[in-house]
Amino acid sequence: MRIGELSRETGVAVPTIKYYVREKLLPAGRLTSPNQASYDDTHVRRLRLIRGLMDVGGLSVSAVREVLAAVDSPGPVHEVLGAAQDAITPPVTVRPAGLEEARRAVLELLRRRGWCIEPAHPSVEAIAVALAAFRGFGHGEFEEVLDAYAAACERIAVADLAFVGRHAEVDGIVESVVIGTVLGDAVLTAMRRLAHMDASARRYGEEGREAGEGAREVSGGPDTPS
Repeated sequence: MRIGELSRETGVAVPTIKYYVREKLLPAGRLTSPNQASYDDTHVRRLRLIRGLMDVGGLSVSAVREVLAAVDSPGPVHEVLGAAQDAITPPVTVRPAGLEEARRAVLELLRRRGWCIEPAHPSVEAIAVALAAFRGFGHGEFEEVLDAYAAACERIAVADLAFVGRHAEVDGIVESVVIGTVLGDAVLTAMRRLAHMDASARRYGEEGREAGEGAREVSGGPDTPS
C-alpha cells in the first residue's frame, strides 16, 4: 500500500507517519520509484503499537524509541523483557527524607516474597520513594499492606504472562508484554479505582445511610423547624 492508504488504514496522518520514519520509530517503506514507497501489514502493526504507547500509555517519543528497540532486539526472552520493562519504567527524580530506610523495607519485601529482582531495578526505587513519602505524611503504617499488594500483583503477573505466552515467537511475546504493561497499567489503575468504589459502598455505604437517618431522627427530620 502507499502512504495515503497506510494513513487511512491506521488513522495516522501522513505527516505524522513521515515524522515517525524520520525518528526511526517506523521502518521506511520499500521504494518503488524515486518518489514512491510501498508499505505493508508490518507497518500497520508498528503504527498501531506506536499510537497505543503514546496515546494510552502516555510515553514520549524517546521512551517509545527505547521500547521499540527492546521489542526488536533478539535474545533470550527474559533478558528482552527486562530491557522492555526498563524502557517503560519512568526514572525517579525525587529523593524524600527516609529513602534509605524505605529502600531496605522494599528489599526485605522482595526477600520475603522470594522475588528474583535486581536491587537496582528502577521499580524498586519507585516503591521506595512512595514508601518514604507515605512516612513523610505520617502514614508509615501503609507498609503493612505491602504483602497484600505483592500477592495481588503476583496473580496479575501470572495472568499477564499466561496471556502473552500464547505467542510462539520472541518478538510477539515481547510486544505483547510491552503493550500489556503500558496499556494494562491504564486498565489496572482504572479497575483499582472501581474496586475502591465498590469496597467503599459495601463497607461504608449502608453505615453512611444509617448515620444520616439517625441524624434526621434526632433533629426531628428535615421538615422540623430550627
